[in-house]
Amino acid sequence: MINTTCFCLLFFLLVTFQSFAQVDLSYYLPENVTYNPAIPTPKSVLGHEVGAWHASHDKLVYYMQALDRASDRIALEITGYTHEGRPLLLLTITSPKNHQQLEALRTQHLQLSDPAKSGGLNTRDMPVVLYMGFSIHGNEASGTNASLLAAYHLAAMQGPEAEKQLENTIILFDPCFNPDGMQRFSSWVNSRKGKKISTDPNDTEHNEPWPGGRTNHYWFDLNRDWLVAQQPESQARITKFHHWKPNVLTDHHEMGTNTTFFFQPGVPSRNHPLTPEKNLELTRKIGVYHAKALDAIGSLYYTQEGFDDFYYGKGSTFPDAQGAIGILFEQASSRGHAQESTNGILHFPFTIRNQFTTALSSLKAVYELREELLNYQRQFFKNAVAEAAKDPIKAIIFGSSKDKARAYHLAEIVARHHIDIYKPASNQMINGKNFETESSYIVPLNQAQYTLIKGMFEKRTQFKDSIFYDISSWTLTLAAGVDYEETKTIPAIGEKITAPVMPAGKRIGGKSEYAYVFESHGYYAPRALYRLLQHNIRVKVSTDPFYHPDGRKFEHGSILIPLGAQEKPTELIEFLIQEIVNQDGIDVYAFQTGLDYKGSSLGSSSFQTIRKPEIAMLVDGGVNANDAGEIWHLLDTRFAVPLTLLPTPLLNSVNVNKYNTIIFPPGSYAMISDGTKEKLKMWVQNGGIIIGFENALTWLNAAGLGKFEMKKEEDQSAKKEMPKSIPYADMDETKRAQETSGAIFEAQADLSHPLLFGYSSPKVSLFKGNNLFMERAKNAYANPLVFTTSPLQSGYISKQNYAKLKESSVVGVTALGRGRVIGFTENLALRAFWFGTNKMMMNAIFYGPIIHEGSSR
Repeated sequence: MINTTCFCLLFFLLVTFQSFAQVDLSYYLPENVTYNPAIPTPKSVLGHEVGAWHASHDKLVYYMQALDRASDRIALEITGYTHEGRPLLLLTITSPKNHQQLEALRTQHLQLSDPAKSGGLNTRDMPVVLYMGFSIHGNEASGTNASLLAAYHLAAMQGPEAEKQLENTIILFDPCFNPDGMQRFSSWVNSRKGKKISTDPNDTEHNEPWPGGRTNHYWFDLNRDWLVAQQPESQARITKFHHWKPNVLTDHHEMGTNTTFFFQPGVPSRNHPLTPEKNLELTRKIGVYHAKALDAIGSLYYTQEGFDDFYYGKGSTFPDAQGAIGILFEQASSRGHAQESTNGILHFPFTIRNQFTTALSSLKAVYELREELLNYQRQFFKNAVAEAAKDPIKAIIFGSSKDKARAYHLAEIVARHHIDIYKPASNQMINGKNFETESSYIVPLNQAQYTLIKGMFEKRTQFKDSIFYDISSWTLTLAAGVDYEETKTIPAIGEKITAPVMPAGKRIGGKSEYAYVFESHGYYAPRALYRLLQHNIRVKVSTDPFYHPDGRKFEHGSILIPLGAQEKPTELIEFLIQEIVNQDGIDVYAFQTGLDYKGSSLGSSSFQTIRKPEIAMLVDGGVNANDAGEIWHLLDTRFAVPLTLLPTPLLNSVNVNKYNTIIFPPGSYAMISDGTKEKLKMWVQNGGIIIGFENALTWLNAAGLGKFEMKKEEDQSAKKEMPKSIPYADMDETKRAQETSGAIFEAQADLSHPLLFGYSSPKVSLFKGNNLFMERAKNAYANPLVFTTSPLQSGYISKQNYAKLKESSVVGVTALGRGRVIGFTENLALRAFWFGTNKMMMNAIFYGPIIHEGSSR
């Protein structure tokens, strides 16, 4: 017979497991709180308990709409739409009384960020504003699923304490930061859930396919986009942030399965120096509330480790530069419905409960620290204006007379953050740089957003710590590649800009019967070029300078549209020219003759015919999704150039002859067979162009397609002295200090090289986020872009890596027959805001075929 005690124990464990797998609201909700039965529960709309399945985005929307209909505490609005057309929701949750005077409360709250008005406010009588946000990474699903519970709790909770919280708090509730990623991930895990849940980490449920659900439609990490806001999800969110300027913003994430739970503060030495110490103090005070709440349910957690508050482009750090407190939560991820971990079986409902618990502890903390948070916000902006008054720099002026679009896009980023920005009253010449009224902007520093302005434009090379969770620099003027100056007086300002407008181009010289020409300096010149090529208009690029009859000089890379011998009607060409002027912001010049005695006449062989690119980009199979997404987004949304997203394993079987350009984003490419390597060699020899980035160059070298020699690590064994002893406990941080996580460096450019066509300055600022250092080619013509002898402009790099970086090559070209293999060591499309290097990638696509074999490595 079975021992009675053992039987009872087994029965208890079985019942416990089954009840865990079938948890109801009582598992999540706090004790001693009553709920309004008129408010629909999540199950009544979803059709299942929270945590039984991963809620899809459409079901989440249905539930939030149901709450909006049922509760007078909630006002739901759609703030925008994702790339895939899913609505971005924001629920404003507060007491019915506050809803009746919401606009007056908002206007009053905004005065806290205006030092001229904030002094007269009585913060004892003002509600605090809390922004709750969930799961900016779509596959970190415990956050969005916890938002269902949090929204229900806020709508249905009853009692005097609940009423007080809502009377004194306005909650901006964003249940899903990343709808497209959420939908992608929920579809995957739900479609692979069995009746008997597999906890094996090797199970398909726990191993989502490339690119995964973390990112948005274009595979962007939206938690790196708060500051630059290049994605529609970010733009909608930032608009609402500034509409209210909350006191606290919470940001619910997930991390590795074998961890526990993290809440901020992060590593104190890795806070951004512009963030006040009071911010850390308040973050710690709020942390006490999280600890108490997690202690009460027996959950393990940690703080002040691993994560930091340095990059202002992350959700939990972005508020820190604006008088608010950003709070990051990281929950160990079940990456499905249940998974084995070093802490036992990690169940999805358990992860949801931790997120829900800390959402409630955030509300309690904000409510009880209300007056201190409001006073901190007021003082933050007062201090900012005081610091601006002491700053010897009074304004930043930036612009680009040859590329109006890049300056416009930078002005867009600045204006989006409610920063005062102006046009110059007249053309300005400052330190030899010409800032024209049409294409320049002035940002005075003496304004409430001083701290954020410094965070956008500063160059920093000294740091307390040498480890960064994300990038160490993002200076926006360097990223845009525009001229700029920091001035000690404010230049004469003209019109204040609230919504920058893309400047249109001009037609110069009227209508031509002979030829049109435009320069390549404009950011949208590649779009203009493809606009012509897709209509089979014959187009040429100049490889030597030439002159207009009026004496104007046109540099290397100018685009020629000869009108004679075109197969398309003149009316179509005229229509396209006007589109280039109006939509691409490019000046187009009419030529009535091809004669040029000062430079090259228009019939010269120095004008090379441009072929229409037929592009495939490798994806899947070890390719870095973020990098591939940046390239896809650039070509698809900025330049309207179509491309095939070609799964890497298919490369072994497809006919590559339908493409003339193949892009290799960073990746491993282990799935490409030896036979395919030979196929690619033959394809290149017949005129194909391969463009590789970062560690793809290592594969291209090994495949015999490229000759991109990298600098090697120093051989320590050759040294006679004994290596210095380092404590075992420091091993991890010592290694991480050698990572180049993201800094900005200056390179010297050969502007006559096709890869640099359209650049007007021989100095180019590049973002580097790797430890790849390419040797300079021995061929003197084969180094079109080389880091200078003192290249560091902003950010962190170790001494050892800095020595290797100096005078190393950024790009190399290998000639194989009629084709070319072009390799870049750096990311040229970083996060869609590094406008200054985008042109290089497009030049490789359009002008790769005309690069002379004599400039090969």
